[in-house]
Amino acid sequence: MVTQITSMDENFAQWYTDICKKADLIDYSSVKGCMIIRPYGYAIWENIQKNLDQRFKATGHENVYMPMFIPESLLQKEKDHVEGFAPEVAWVTHGGHEPLTERLCVRPTSETLFCEHFANIIHSYRDLPKLYNQWCSVVRWEKTTRPFLRSREFLWQEGHTMHATAQEAIDETVQQLNEYADFLETDLAIPVIKGRKTESDKFAGAEATYAIEALMHDGKALQAGTSHYFGDGFAKAFDITFTDKENKMCYPHQTSWGVTTRMIGAIIMSHGDDNGLVLPPAVAPIQVVILPIAQHKEGVLEKANELKNRLAKSFRVKLDDSDNSAGWKFSEYEMKGIPVRLEIGPRDIENNVCVLVTRHNREKTVVSLDELETAVAAKLREVRDGIYAKALANREKKTYSCTTIDEINESIKQNGEGFVKAMWCGEEECEDKVKELTGVGSRCIPLVEEALSDKCVCCGKPAKHMVYWAVAY
Repeated sequence: MVTQITSMDENFAQWYTDICKKADLIDYSSVKGCMIIRPYGYAIWENIQKNLDQRFKATGHENVYMPMFIPESLLQKEKDHVEGFAPEVAWVTHGGHEPLTERLCVRPTSETLFCEHFANIIHSYRDLPKLYNQWCSVVRWEKTTRPFLRSREFLWQEGHTMHATAQEAIDETVQQLNEYADFLETDLAIPVIKGRKTESDKFAGAEATYAIEALMHDGKALQAGTSHYFGDGFAKAFDITFTDKENKMCYPHQTSWGVTTRMIGAIIMSHGDDNGLVLPPAVAPIQVVILPIAQHKEGVLEKANELKNRLAKSFRVKLDDSDNSAGWKFSEYEMKGIPVRLEIGPRDIENNVCVLVTRHNREKTVVSLDELETAVAAKLREVRDGIYAKALANREKKTYSCTTIDEINESIKQNGEGFVKAMWCGEEECEDKVKELTGVGSRCIPLVEEALSDKCVCCGKPAKHMVYWAVAY
């Protein structure tokens, strides 16, 4: 039988680690802070990558690949950028036994590499826009790590685009933010808040950073994706210019945007339960597992294989005909979060039916084999809609509107961690003070704001924005 995992209500952090290990998503590496993504975990990432890649290409983006090393002199060209990443940079100082004449940074992000390349290939307005995306790994020397959520090397995609005008670049920034939000809500069944980061929390070197924020089961927030507008700051630093239609020399406007393997962590913490993973059907490596009951009896395995071949035309299917007990199989595939389980035994075959079990609620439904494909598709939609509704209900239950510091502290004390909606004057001093007095930090200024009051929750001065605050991963 599958070893029991720690209850999420008893110890959420240990529950999360148990699932990562026991659902065969990761293993630990001899390199501190780095993880091994096992085949089942990597298959989830492959499906995320496939779905996002189709979206990017549908909006005109092309995939490229840049070197993993950045010369120190190149990184130094944009002052704010290098200062923002300096504490997390890993450096290569030797090649073999020989010291390098210039240190090489292992990429924490690739803005500088793309800028160097753009300077070489952009000359005229006819060369714009440049809509590039890269799938790769990056390195950031984190002090505290946790599988998928924060590791020293992680997988991601990073989009980098150049545009002739500021408005085109701003439109791109918002378009990609919306693309991420739609992907998380539609494919991963995770509701998100779309918003803009405060000045103190924006990406190093950006004019504006937008983010999608999700609330996990335990009430902590997770930044699930970001989209940045750079203006022409990087273009000026790297001397990227083009001639416009009037033959005037101009600087292009730039964006970048990215999501990472922390989305797998978001899936675990949004949908998982005490029995293990609950995977959204769109990215589940196996959407349907077929379990033959009393498979030693005549005709059972033959029928199970027949059903597998039928379903494999439309779905990702596995048939488990191993000699493990039925109880072990039930526990194993619940742990792995497979959305739909199909059970077929001798009596079912006689009646031309099978049993479908949905992972999120363990509901059993007897369906006719004549209508199997239609029934499975409906059950997969039911799983997606069910886990989305549950995640949304959790967020609504754990979202508090507050007008004073005391109200924030009282809400958290009575109800636990969650999203706090409160007004803010726009001063960084008050932003820091809220976190100092309550423990919740600013997550984003939502694109659609509410006027909860006309005063800052901290200082009482006139409010400029409504902010979502939370403890974050």
